[in-house]
Amino acid sequence: MGKLTVGALRAVLVVMLAGTVFVQAGMVWTLVTGNDPEDGSLPLTPLRVITILGMVSVQVVVVCVWRLVSMARRGTVFSHAAFRYVDFVIGAIVTAAFLWFAVTALNAPGQRDDPGVTVIMGGVGVAILGVALIVLVLRTLLAQAVARDTEAAQMQAELDEVI
Repeated sequence: MGKLTVGALRAVLVVMLAGTVFVQAGMVWTLVTGNDPEDGSLPLTPLRVITILGMVSVQVVVVCVWRLVSMARRGTVFSHAAFRYVDFVIGAIVTAAFLWFAVTALNAPGQRDDPGVTVIMGGVGVAILGVALIVLVLRTLLAQAVARDTEAAQMQAELDEVI
């Protein structure tokens, strides 16, 4: 990976991490101080808790991607250590999908006049699960690459013995 690509990605990751921490701080502050302008139209307290948890899942993905980029930069991404980070990313995405389904369920009673919104929100949750499946496929490709790399190293060692 090029230095420009790594730098740009890390800048995006820093902005994402700062943004999620900012949102979390605002939600926690509102919950702790009791300055909740909830008027009963939506259950804002559960939505705030879900938002805080959703931001944690984004933060997990950011940290794991940072580590994977560092490994790629060093040329060590094709190792068994990378699987742990990819597994955390998959888990965080699945968690985000289930949190989105919880938001959909909380929002659904208010959408009785327009159930299409709930259907669309459910579709977004399925799409988030689809992203997790894509990352799972990429994990399988990483496993194949690690296996090939290991096989190539063994073959090189055997070739070195012969020579």
